[in-house]
Formats: sequence, structure tokens, C-alpha cells
Amino acid sequence: MTAEYSAHHLQVLEGLEAVRKRPGMYIGSTDSRGLMHCLWEIIDNSVDEALAGHGSRIDVVLHADGSVEVRDRARGIPVDIEPRTGLSGVEVVFTKLHAGGKFGGGSYAASGGLHGVGASVVNALSERLDVEVDRGGKTWAMSFHRGEPGIFSNGKPDSTFTPFEERSELRAAGRAAKGVTGTRIRYWADRQIFTKDAAFNVQELEQRARQTAFLVPGLEIVISDERGEEPVETSYRFDGGISEFAEFLAPDSPITDTWRLTGSGTFTETIPVLQPTGAMVATEVERECHVDVAVRWGTGYETATRSFVNIISTPKGGTHQAGFELALMKVLRTQVEQNARRLKVGNDKLEKDDILAGLTAVLTVRLPEPQFEGQTKEVLGTPAVRQIVANVVTRELTARFTSSKRDDKAQTALLLDKVVAEMKARISARTHKETQRRKNALESSSLPAKLADCRSTEVGESELFIVEGDSALGTAKLARNSEYQALLPIRGKILNVQKASVSDMLSNAECAAIIQVIGAGSGRSFDLETARYGKVILMSDADVDGAHIRTLLLTLFFRYMRPLIEEGRVFAAVPPLHRVVVMNPGTKPNETIYTYSEQELHALLTKLTKAGKRWQEPVQRYKGLGEMDADQLATTTMDRAGRTLRRVRMTDAEAAASVFELLMGNDVAPRKEFIVDSSDRLARERIDA
Repeated sequence: MTAEYSAHHLQVLEGLEAVRKRPGMYIGSTDSRGLMHCLWEIIDNSVDEALAGHGSRIDVVLHADGSVEVRDRARGIPVDIEPRTGLSGVEVVFTKLHAGGKFGGGSYAASGGLHGVGASVVNALSERLDVEVDRGGKTWAMSFHRGEPGIFSNGKPDSTFTPFEERSELRAAGRAAKGVTGTRIRYWADRQIFTKDAAFNVQELEQRARQTAFLVPGLEIVISDERGEEPVETSYRFDGGISEFAEFLAPDSPITDTWRLTGSGTFTETIPVLQPTGAMVATEVERECHVDVAVRWGTGYETATRSFVNIISTPKGGTHQAGFELALMKVLRTQVEQNARRLKVGNDKLEKDDILAGLTAVLTVRLPEPQFEGQTKEVLGTPAVRQIVANVVTRELTARFTSSKRDDKAQTALLLDKVVAEMKARISARTHKETQRRKNALESSSLPAKLADCRSTEVGESELFIVEGDSALGTAKLARNSEYQALLPIRGKILNVQKASVSDMLSNAECAAIIQVIGAGSGRSFDLETARYGKVILMSDADVDGAHIRTLLLTLFFRYMRPLIEEGRVFAAVPPLHRVVVMNPGTKPNETIYTYSEQELHALLTKLTKAGKRWQEPVQRYKGLGEMDADQLATTTMDRAGRTLRRVRMTDAEAAASVFELLMGNDVAPRKEFIVDSSDRLARERIDA
């Protein structure tokens, strides 16, 4: 380090050297996320071709040697000489930053690639990159080593590399069938750049491929993973477009159909345009922006929205999403005001969260040369798009609300009822939060009479047992420690909230009692900080009905009190199935052993037989919690010293919800398919007929 600082301390990074020196500027990071970003830079070039009407299939192959290959049947990268540089089109695309066909030259009306750095950045960050282009009846090939063109001695990335000395050569590698065009790119990521644990994530790749196939109807994307013992191939193609995408994303049952809101608008902007002389001249150009939105509202309260610009995902939104939300707010507020008497809303105003509850939306806009913030393209910045989207959504949505069709009238009425119910629930929750304290809640007579509360006011220490049936409640009252263990009995099987509406759930006595006792609200208004118990323990019988009840309760928590599960505060009690009394000789007291499954019981009895020990016959089989006496229930299930609790994780709750959606949801076809496919797993003698 020196205090001297002069011009000779400055470094000028030229060409791809800048990319290798500061890769994070171009791909965000050098971990798995950056590795995936590189792959999507290459895939998106093929997708842009499909978007322009060239090619209907893209193949992505993850090879066993760590390389990845992308193949398409589009127009192929130009192979003729670019006049300014004197280089072939292939070399320009892969070695020159800010070079490509997406700068307004007429090759693409709308594309995801904008900056002309995608392919060249991937090349700079690759130990080896091979490209083959089918064009003009020939197959043209070129290879690069960390961005430098040359020739490898064989097909491995660590083979001897000889760079071109005088002129680069785009070699003719073979013949292509007449009329066949396309591009094949295979590259090995440079481990000098990326971290050791950086790897291609197949799930993320499949998710993005599925998303792209939804956005470009008719395009097939095939993912082949050859890294395992057996190759795995997955194909995605959807002809229904974003309507099908919205149905796929929707987490709940619908109250409206999937509505398509489409339209376009024009705007002018002043941009620098490159003249034949090489000068940049500020020019006013007219742009056209196409808007296509798919929206549907469901019975739940979750929001699932996806926004895209020229099929590039914008997870952080931008001007198009701002215009969409502005229009939703404007239209729905207007409709609620016009129907205020029927909806009984008074002077209350809708807020954004009320409208977004239960909304699933896919928002796409297509326009030439959109302005993004950074190469990662997560936020759209083109100002004029906001008003265009707002105008289209306002016009189309208002037409839906004023339609004279019977279906439209019924669905819009249900939608207004839903958003107003969300508004009233929000206002009620806010009022409750402002006025309610734990002490008041404990002293309040509004809590269910059947709740046997605990004495402790320490939330972290307290436990709420949700008990199946009044008979089990009687035993549990004697078995609990009333200092910190509270009991709430439920009467059999509660409502299936996967299928029911919010109002049905709240009007159900058992569901309402559980939400009221926990004291933290439900849905969007759920506040984990105000929950009255540190643990919620589901204690049901160890039989089929008990498992059914536990699954119903998990579905309730997953849909309306999810933060409790996310924080690991929901548990399932594990009561024993059998009680084995081992008889000891003489005056030695008998030994009691509990087992929790049929396999465990058989293993125990085999062990006792080998040891020459006897046990009382018959072995007691607990059919329900009510059959235990208080000491047995305390020892095995409730006492912290000896009990076993099974923590419920998000995967368990998601599985419970998906099982109920499959077996008890509104969609019949998947249920029939499940029954047919699973029929061979059911023994005939188990059917009670």
C-alpha cells in the first residue's frame, strides 16, 4: 500500500477481461445462482428465436462431465462476416460485449435479451465453449477457451488448446440437411470463477422451463439430466398459455373463472440511435406495448402473482406491476362503492391486501427494448408501461363487471363479497389487536367454556393440547400439569377447510374455537407474537379416525395459521398402541412396557420369549386415549420427562393439504385416477362389505 496515487495506478479492463475480473456485475454472484443465470442467458437466446416464430423445440442437456448443452432449430447464429470488425457473426456474438441482433435492427420485435452481453459473458466465464451452427447447408463450428477463440486437441475441456495467432477461423465441420438451421452450444463453467459447491439445480431448471413453456404456447422445452446412473428426461409444452399458467399456480379452489385481460397501447420515447456514420443521434421513436393478463380469485387468502416482460421474469415487479395493481384498486373500489348498500360497507375503504387476497395473476407485457435495472432484469423501469397496463386492465375488468352475462354477474358478485369480507376481517383484526391483551383474553368469558386453561402466563412454557373427544378430555384433565398445560376438546372430525370458504370455516364451531383459543387471528391477519401458547399439540387416537382428525387439523393450521408451523410450534403427540405387562418371579414388581407399532410389539414379544419371560395375556391394545388411565396417559404422552412429540414441519402440512385436495377437493378426475392406480395396494379381505 502506498499513499501515492497517479494515472499509472489506473487499470483499463478491455473486452472479456472485465467480465472475468468482476463477474458479479454481470451474473449477480459466482455461486449456484450465478451458474444458473449463465445457463438461462444461453437458453433465453433460443427462446427469443421461438418468440419471433423460429423453432418450436429447445433441448437442454446436463452432461455427466459437468458441461451443459443447449440445442435449438431456429435460424442459427449468423456465420457471415460482420463488416465493422471483420469477424464472423459467431465470433462477434461470443467475444464482443454489447453485440447482437437485439438493438433495434429489426431482427426481433420483442426479446428477453437486450444488452448484447449474455453469450459473451457466458463464454468469458467458461473453461471451454463449443458452438455449432447449421446454416446454408453446412455445419459451422468454433471453440473458445475462457473467451479466446482457438482449437482444442480433443473433446475434453482440459485438452491442449491452441489459440488462433493471426486470424480466427469459423471452420466448416460438416454438411447440414437442406433447409435445416439451428444452434448447438456446449460449455464447461470455469471453476476458477465459480465456487466449488456451485452446481446446476435441476428443480430450478425444470421450474423455469415449465414457466417459459407456459409463456410461449407451442414451444417444447426438453430437460435431460445425464449426471446420475440413469438419464432422466422431462418435457414441457403447454398450448393454453398464461391461462393454463394461472390455473397451475392457483393454490385454492376458484370463485371466478380465469379471466384474460388483453390490449395494447403506444408511447414515444427518445433514445440514442446508431447512425451509419457511427454517431449516436437522439431520436424520438414510437413503441407499441402489448399487455396480456390472466387473473382468477380463489377461496383462500394467499396471493400468487408472476410478472414478465418479453417472457423474462421480473420477480421484483416494476412499472407494469404497479400499473396492474393501480387498476385493480381503482376498479374494485369503484364497484364496491356502487354496491355499498348490498355489501354493507359504510365508509370503509378497500386496501391493496384486501384485493390481493386469493388472487392468482400472470401479467405479461411485450415491447421493444424495455428498460431494465441491471443485467439480471428483475425490475422493469420503462415509465410509460405503467399507464398502458393500467388502462388495459381497467377497461377489460370494468367490462367484466358490467357484463350482462349470467356467469359474469354471478362471479363478480362473489368476488365483491370476498374482498369486502377481507376488508372487514382486516378492520376487525386491527381493532382486536389494539384493544386485546393476554391477561384480558384469559379473564374474558368469551373463550370457549370447554377450554381447560393453564395457570401460567409465560407463553414460552405453556402448551395447548387439542384433544379428540370428551372421554379423552376427562382422562387428560387428571393427567396434565395444570400449571402450563391447557386442554381443548374437539368433537370428532372438524370441517375440511381445504374445500370450504373462509366464512364457512369461521362459522364452524370447532375451527372458530381453535382460532379463538390460540388468540392470534387467522389468515393474513395472523400475528404470531400474540399467540397464547408456546406449543400446540394435536393429541388424537392411534387409529385411522385419529389420523384423519390430525390431518384435518394440520390442513387448518397450514391454510390459516401457517406461521405456527413455520416456527416449529405445532406438534403431534405419540400415544402408545400396546401395553405389555412383563411378569417377574417372586416379589419383584411386574414391569410395564409400551410399544408404538405392531412391528415393535412383535419384536418385543420375540425378545421376551427368547429370554424366557412371560407376560399378561391378552396384551392390552389401546383403541383410544380414553381407555388409558390418567397415570398411563401422563407417563406416555403428556409428561415432559417421558413423552415423545413429533414436530410438524412445512412438508408434513403441505402433504396433508395436498392429500385433502386430492381426496376431498372439487376436482374429481385426479381422485378417480388415484383410486384406480392404488387399487392393487388394498387387500380384498380388508374391505368391510
